[in-house]
Parts: sequence; structure tokens; C-alpha cells
Amino acid sequence: MAGPFGGGAKIMMMTLIREEQVRDSKPRSFVKRLAVGSIAVALLTLVSYHAHIDFPSVIPLYTLLVVLQSLTGDFKSSAVISVLSAGCMDFFFTEPLFSWRIAHPLNALALVAFIVTALVITSLVSQVRKEATSATLQKDRLDRLYRLSQQLLALDPEEARGEKFLEPFHRLFGVTAISLFEADTAELHTAGYSRFDLADKTRAAYLSGDDSGDASRDSGSRVFVRCLRVRGKVTGAIGFEGLEDAAETGGSLTALTTTFIERTNAFRKASVAAAAAQTAVYRSALLDALAHEFKTPLATILAAAGGLREAGPLASAQEEMADTVENEAARLGSLTSRLLRTARLDSEEIKPRMELIDLTSLIGQIASQHSARSPERPIVLTNPHEAVEVQADPALLRLTLNQLVENACKYSKPGSVVTIAIQRGADSVAMKVSNNGSSIPSDEKGRIFERFYRGAEAKRSTSGSGLGLFVARKIALAHGGNLDLETPDGESESITFCLKIPNLKDEAYHVLTAK
Repeated sequence: MAGPFGGGAKIMMMTLIREEQVRDSKPRSFVKRLAVGSIAVALLTLVSYHAHIDFPSVIPLYTLLVVLQSLTGDFKSSAVISVLSAGCMDFFFTEPLFSWRIAHPLNALALVAFIVTALVITSLVSQVRKEATSATLQKDRLDRLYRLSQQLLALDPEEARGEKFLEPFHRLFGVTAISLFEADTAELHTAGYSRFDLADKTRAAYLSGDDSGDASRDSGSRVFVRCLRVRGKVTGAIGFEGLEDAAETGGSLTALTTTFIERTNAFRKASVAAAAAQTAVYRSALLDALAHEFKTPLATILAAAGGLREAGPLASAQEEMADTVENEAARLGSLTSRLLRTARLDSEEIKPRMELIDLTSLIGQIASQHSARSPERPIVLTNPHEAVEVQADPALLRLTLNQLVENACKYSKPGSVVTIAIQRGADSVAMKVSNNGSSIPSDEKGRIFERFYRGAEAKRSTSGSGLGLFVARKIALAHGGNLDLETPDGESESITFCLKIPNLKDEAYHVLTAK
């Protein structure tokens, strides 16, 4: 296996050897300390006995020996040496000598006091040594966590993926293997050599959303897996194999991983947003330039067509051709203006200039225009003679209705009918544009109002920018209304868009607050 985690078999063998050495060193250390302490007790007893030191004087010497033994931090060996020292004092220095019987009660009390004192000292010294060792380990753990955070901060967020992100964990904490599952990309990254299916356990922890079971610390396999959570939501999982002090270190490593993954994702989202904003600026500038470039030749074409009419009488066929040139040039000019307006509305905050307008008359004009452009698709107004007045921006409302009717004509089959209906409700006025002969797949219905989104069928059938419905809904929301797709029950080859704006009685307040 190549790379910084190569030599998986070698790492596994070294880990096994180190674990075996640790297991063997503990009993060996106990035996060694016990042997040294026993020899010291024997020498002290021999020297004190031949020097004829009495019992009261020999107690401090044995106490000092027990204290020195306790400094090793091994409570078991120190306790054994304490009892051994008490036995030697009883056998060699209390009357009657060379007997386990104590003649004087004070000597028995002194011996008991010695044993208790020795054991208390041994316990206190062992506890102090243990706390000192724990403090040292804690300091080392914090130091490694600090260095890990520094190295993760130094990584380029664009490249902080896979082994490049996991490598500092392996280098600083010496784990045999490490796995990371990220929910947003559904990717599983693994580094090192695992003997206990670490990758599968990491993925299982994310899927179950639980740290228990196979996803918890296993003393036999030394596997430690935890879910990554952000605001209560599981966003991934990370697993370690061969992590020392996993109960103390694993939680900190999990929190650190969660923080840096969120930082990386936030950076990427910010980069995408910045790129999108820059693209929008360039797109708007390009469309603006193209629109203005189109206006000059269009004006020239219209002027030339007018000049042909004034040059002299034209034949019927020539008159028809001149009308076609003028109408199509005018239509292209209108489309150019709409394209420019749509691009600007996409990047700007829409502020309607409210006026009292006759909605029925406006829809009649739009229907007439599109009927002339698409004669093969009849447009029917359900209530063409009923006047409905609303407060709205005429230009913006015209743009929205034009978009809906144009889409109905564009995406319906030839010969199908496009229906426009006006419905006045208690609080709003609804304009419904319906067409037959087409449908929107269910998986696309929730996305048709997104910026630049175009369905698969729309991409194949006609050209477009994917901005029309997005801008149309922005205009509806700016009026205090909404634009929705009405979905019929079951499968149906029909589409109905419903544009709602507040009714006249509610619009006075809207106008006052908008000024």
C-alpha cells in the first residue's frame, strides 16, 4: 500500500508487538519492584539486628524504606513490602524474639500503627503518582490536539479531503486505521490498515445514527466509532482503530473533525456563492451588451422596411413580405427588451410601481399578441367581458403574464387550447393559465421555480435560460402574492400556473407601505 499510510502489514505487526510488550511489562515490573524491596528489607533487617538496634529505633528505618518503595507508584508491591517489614520487626525486634507472638501490648500497637501508616503512605504516594501521570498524559493529549488543529487549519479547504485530511490524525495519534464518512457527498474515506472492518462499522454508525453496538468501543478490537452531529443532525461518522485512551481522546477528536468539516463545507459554499455572484455580473453585462447591439440593426431593418413602403407602390406579395419583416423585427426587439429586463430583474431587488389597472384588458392584449404569434394554439379567455381592477405594476405584471402564456404555447402540442381564467376571491385575485398536451414529471415539479433550472423535456424541445419562472415568482412575491403550479390528482397531460396578487381592498395598505 503506497502513500503515507503504506506498509499496512508492517504497522499491524508493530502494533501487535507493542501491545504484547505492554502486557508483559506490567507483571515483570511488579516482580522486579517486589524483589528489590524484599532485598532492601532483608539488608535493613540484617544490619539492624547485628547492630542491636531496639524496636522503637528501628521503626523509622522501616518507615523510610516503605516510603522509598512507595515512590515507585506500585501500590501492590509497596503494600507487600509494608507487611513484610512489619513481619520482620515483629520477628527480630519485639519480645519474645524469633516469634510471631508479641509480649508487650504497646509493641503490638506500635506494629499495627506502623502497618496502617505504611499502607496510608503507600496509598497516598501511589495516588499522587497516578495523578501526576494522568496530568502528564492530559498535557500530552492537549498538546497533540493543538498541533492537530494547527495542521488542519493549514490545509487548503479545496483539497482537505480523503487521506490528506486524515493523515494528521494518523501521524499525531498513531492510530492503526481511520475512516470518515461524509453524508453530504456520501463518500467513505479510509486510511491505514484495519483488521476489524472499520470502514463498514463507520458507515453502519452513520446509517443507524447511534454510537452503540458495533459502532462503540470494543476492548478486543480497539475500535472506536462516533457519529458527527451538527445541531442535532447526523452529518457523518468517524472511526478509529488502535486509538490509545479512546474514551478520553475520541470525543475531542470527533468534535474537532465535525468543526473542521463544517468549516470546509462553509468555505466551499461561500466560494460557490461568490462564483455564482461573479457569473451573474458577467452574464448581466453580456446580455446588456448583446441587447444594445441588437437594437441598432433592428432599428435599421425597421427603417429599411418603412423606406420600401415609401419608395413606391408595392405588389401584394411585396406588401406581405414588408409586413412580415416589420412584425418579426418588432417581435425580436420586444424579445430583446424582455431578455434584458429579465436579466436585470434576476440580479436586482424588485420594487413595483403600483397603479390601478384593468386586469381583463391587459390579459386580452397579451392573448391577442400570442394568438397572432401562435395561431395553431387557440387562446381562450373564460370571462373576457368582466372588468377586474387591481393595484399592480403594469410592466412587471405584463412581463409575468407574458412568460406564463408564452410557456403555455411553447410547451403544449399544436392544436391544444390555452386557457386564461380570472378568479376574484375574498383576499386575492387569481390568474390561471392552463394548457393541455404536456405535463411536468413529479420529480421536477419542486424545482421549476429555481434559477436556471430547466427540465429534461424542456431542454430537448426548446431553448431557454431557465430564468422565466424564477423572475415571474419574484415579481408575484414583490406584489405581496405568489406564483404556484397547480398539480391535478393522478397523471394528467395538463399544466396550470396560478398567479395570485392581493385584492383591491388589501392593496391600499400595500401601496402605502411600499412608498
